[in-house]
Amino acid sequence: MALPARRRVALTNLAQAFPALSPAERRRIGRRSFQHFGVLFVELAATLARPLERTLATLHLEGLEHLRGVMATHGRALVLTAHLGNWELLTAAHRLTGYPLSIVVRPLDSAPLNTLAERLRRKSDAELIDKRGALRPVLRALADGRMVAILLDQNATRRESVFVPFFGRTASTSKSLAVLAVRTRTPVVPIFIRREGRRHRVTIHPPLAPPAVNDVERAVVELTMRCTAAIETAIRQVPEQWLWTHDRWRTRPAAEGGP
Repeated sequence: MALPARRRVALTNLAQAFPALSPAERRRIGRRSFQHFGVLFVELAATLARPLERTLATLHLEGLEHLRGVMATHGRALVLTAHLGNWELLTAAHRLTGYPLSIVVRPLDSAPLNTLAERLRRKSDAELIDKRGALRPVLRALADGRMVAILLDQNATRRESVFVPFFGRTASTSKSLAVLAVRTRTPVVPIFIRREGRRHRVTIHPPLAPPAVNDVERAVVELTMRCTAAIETAIRQVPEQWLWTHDRWRTRPAAEGGP
């Protein structure tokens, strides 16, 4: 099931996320996840080799009315998404919404996949914002009436994170999206993609409810919890299409003596 170290991480994560499943069932999800990412790599290469319109024809958008409502009332949106399905095709999907997209990015762990992803992002006319020093470019993008997408399903350092529940265990999660949403009063719209045969379903969900507290720190934690819950719900629908090889629970709270 791929490289031993990656396999161990995937099986450990699956045991954490699905304790009620048998080891055989978790191994099956793990195998299908590795197969999924093999297909993803081929899809990205094929997308770069053909007109973008052919890729757009494989995408089915649902829930566009939610995004239109947010853009009509606020003129900007923060998009919550994750490394689920062929998430890189979301950069192409924005062409179907009619709204400009900026993406906060960091290099992917796989160098070949990162090269393909960067080329696809540029081909789809999405603005790329480096995670390092992203604050000013993100604020400018929001002021310009753009959607700003942030992937929020990866482990974060303790300095930049809050610990919130994720599949039954606290996970160190970047607070960047919640801080932006709270301070700029920008709605957070969850958007996820999943593969369905040779096509891809892009689901735009209603914006997350704003925090019910006035204290900024508590509001950030509350909204981050809602973001993570939305991601978990999406993953549970197609667990074989998520990145289980990522060490999501690596950073631990200081009370646990973790890194």
